[in-house]
Amino acid sequence: MDRVVSFLSPLTSLLYQEGNRESTIALAVQKGYHIGMVITWYGQACFKIQSGDLVIAIDPFSKEIGLTSPRFRADIALATHQHHDHNNLESLTGDPFVITGPGEYEVKGAYIHGIQTFHDTKQGKERGLNTIYLIEVEGIRLLHMGDYGEAVGEDSQFLEQVGEVDILLVPVGGTYTIDGRDAATLTKDIEPRFVIPMHYKIPGLKVTLGDNAAFLKEMGVKNPEIQEKFTIKKKDITDEEKTDVIVLMPA
Repeated sequence: MDRVVSFLSPLTSLLYQEGNRESTIALAVQKGYHIGMVITWYGQACFKIQSGDLVIAIDPFSKEIGLTSPRFRADIALATHQHHDHNNLESLTGDPFVITGPGEYEVKGAYIHGIQTFHDTKQGKERGLNTIYLIEVEGIRLLHMGDYGEAVGEDSQFLEQVGEVDILLVPVGGTYTIDGRDAATLTKDIEPRFVIPMHYKIPGLKVTLGDNAAFLKEMGVKNPEIQEKFTIKKKDITDEEKTDVIVLMPA
């Protein structure tokens, strides 16, 4: 119970009586408490998604790509595919529940839907499979595209499966994934409230990728404000029919 108390310390003692963290989170949201989500980018496709003390790690990479391997405690760890810049789960601390492929999962108050896609435009014949993950925590729906490489501009099969998306994490660097122009087209098809570009050229990275300039141009962003982290609460997600571009600096 100590973990629940520390997790919800700002809330009333009524919430602690539920007996476990999952039901306490649900009750907190139901009663109007908004814990929020904090998104941190480590470079490539690696993110830490945190809500209270629940931590989800996505696509931690190995040091061979030129960046320092991310090392933090995680409750849940996701890998979109088995390439060394996406599956270094050993760098994480704690004892995370590991997900490495398609399926539906409910873990520690989070709903996760993994959907199989391809890493290339030839149905995986060049680079294999890729899993995109729809993650729902505290009513916020986040979609991580991994190394999505399919042709864009056609009706993508996953669009109907994912439904409404609040936050999209999309690769924009090309070479091994869709490029900035296709990423912008895909973003407009998905219509998220926020989009965060990932998997592009940054200082120190040894992998040959393009930068995020083409994506930003296609999205109409000229001088983006670069943030260390992106913090969002469910109440901050409005019904405005626009997509805000969030550019993060790697942690």
